[in-house]
Amino acid sequence: MSSSSNESQQPAARVKNSVGIWAFGPNATRFVPPGYHPETAHESMPERTRRVVAGLKGLVDGLEYHHPGELNEENVDAVKAELGGMDIYCVCAGLHPDPTYKLGVFVNPDERLRREGIATLKRGVDLAAALGAHYIIWPGAEGYNYNFHRDYAATWDLFVAGVGEVVAHAAERGVTVFLEHKNSEPAMNILMRNIGMTLYTIDRVRRLGVDVSRVQVNMDWQHLIMNGENLAEYAALLGSEGRMGHQHANSGWGTFDDDNMTGASFFFQTLDLALTLQDMGYGTRGERVGFDLYPYTEDQVAAVRRSVLQWEWIDDLARRVDRAGLAEARARVDAVRAYEVVYRALGLDADYERMIIERHRA
Repeated sequence: MSSSSNESQQPAARVKNSVGIWAFGPNATRFVPPGYHPETAHESMPERTRRVVAGLKGLVDGLEYHHPGELNEENVDAVKAELGGMDIYCVCAGLHPDPTYKLGVFVNPDERLRREGIATLKRGVDLAAALGAHYIIWPGAEGYNYNFHRDYAATWDLFVAGVGEVVAHAAERGVTVFLEHKNSEPAMNILMRNIGMTLYTIDRVRRLGVDVSRVQVNMDWQHLIMNGENLAEYAALLGSEGRMGHQHANSGWGTFDDDNMTGASFFFQTLDLALTLQDMGYGTRGERVGFDLYPYTEDQVAAVRRSVLQWEWIDDLARRVDRAGLAEARARVDAVRAYEVVYRALGLDADYERMIIERHRA
């Protein structure tokens, strides 16, 4: 690939990033309730923010917080004072850790709790508006745990109506909403469990007469991998629908929401995604790659730093892929040629191939 062709793949500017502040907490599990980092348990959110900024300044552009547990109307000014040059890119709906809402917010059978929960989410939208941030709805507790547990159609009606109410409020406030799917945890069967159900939810909300022009999708990579959803394919589809909004970068083994360091597993899917995001112009409209990580036993700042570095290396690597050669291979649906093009970007060029052949002849 010529240097001029390489340069044609360089973006006008790098894609900015953000990281979820939840990566830096106790990192509890059901087997280790105090968490693998109990030293952080009594840290205030301004203190945690200060620690993160000190460790990642110059490498991370912004932070993401759940409302009301991590960021709220009472501590927002103190948190902002610790941001340095960073910003708050996303405010996330965060009632799923509250046992009050163990049966969900949108689908809670107690109408009083449902109304109180939705009112809290709307306050989160208001906070996002005041900060100039986006709002993420990840409905992790909106589902069921057993067969016969819910009236499915009625439950979906409640869910769509509740999401629609928050989306309508966000539209009034000029806040973009990112919907994020996952198949399970904390609810064992989350209603909005895959990309198809996410688009279905948006369409159902639209049919209620709600303005969904600012509703987009947050792709959490491990959530897709858990479903067997190809990262690049779904990024391309969301882009073609105008619904690609945000990325939560991570990795894992594919069976649980590990939130491991980016690039630790599923390397080629991640490389394919990087190539796809570049070709669709991701980042040119202000989109970011957010890091949703959960460093169980690792140094938290080091794990995030390693994830940022590995992702940007993968992203740079994707720019070296010969687009014309790959397009030609795809047009013929030629997997062998496609991998030849990709592996050349990784260093398996003609000279290296000859070396391998000579090794066998020796």
